[in-house]
Amino acid sequence: MELTFNFQEALSAFMVLFAVIDITGLTPILIDLQQKSGPLNAEKAAIFSFATLIVFLFVGNLLLNLFGVDISSFAVAGALILFVMAVEMVLGIEIFKFDGPAGSATIVPVVFPFIAGPGSFTTLLSLRAEYNILNIIIALVLNIILVYLVT
Repeated sequence: MELTFNFQEALSAFMVLFAVIDITGLTPILIDLQQKSGPLNAEKAAIFSFATLIVFLFVGNLLLNLFGVDISSFAVAGALILFVMAVEMVLGIEIFKFDGPAGSATIVPVVFPFIAGPGSFTTLLSLRAEYNILNIIIALVLNIILVYLVT
């Protein structure tokens, strides 16, 4: 595995991940979660997101193959989870009950499925097929810095 830096690849991977993670678009959701569960821990969200995404970058294909799930099915299942959460927010109904302690919404649902969810997992696997791993990691670090700043 050759690690070579390419600015164009890193920038392209950053832009793709930025669009998929969409941390700026999650701002209203994060505000709503903070009102329901208390303040979110930005450091914890950034660290867990980064760790989850890095692990999936290296072992994602093996993990999906282990469970006999193809990437398309994984993406559809994740989209259904996000759809149910969106319906919950738009209609003002509570499908997923949140009864955890204050501040415990940092890992679920902020890290998973919003930041390190099926969209970003699928994107990482696609980027890995096209780009050098070093450029993907640089793009991921830059996106996680933005996650930390916004959260």
